[in-house]
Amino acid sequence: QVQLVESGGALVQAGGSLRLSCVVAGRTFTRNVIGWFRQAPGKEREFVAGISWSGSNTAYADSVKGRFTISRDNAKNTVYLQMNSLKPEDTAVYHCAARGPGYVTSQASGYGSWGQGTQVTVSS
Repeated sequence: QVQLVESGGALVQAGGSLRLSCVVAGRTFTRNVIGWFRQAPGKEREFVAGISWSGSNTAYADSVKGRFTISRDNAKNTVYLQMNSLKPEDTAVYHCAARGPGYVTSQASGYGSWGQGTQVTVSS
């Protein structure tokens, strides 16, 4: 069983930056693929970014490429999402999720453990 806790969400002006953190508890953290997803009111959950257990493989949604960076510190059991040049359309609840060893997938159904989420609000 893997438990995930997100933090770092806040209200920020357009053009600003935030760094989200996802602390993962569980013996298999270093073997897990971790993904970030977001869900805005009235919209479906969408993939944002994902990272393999080694950190060597990453994937991003087209909407965040060049602005967001995912990274992980296995010594701290933490995955980060650095978000720069934020836009109002980035406003959403951001969740991190874990799946077993393997490839990064953008499909939410591929992740078995989810955090409660952290709210990011970008004002124009």
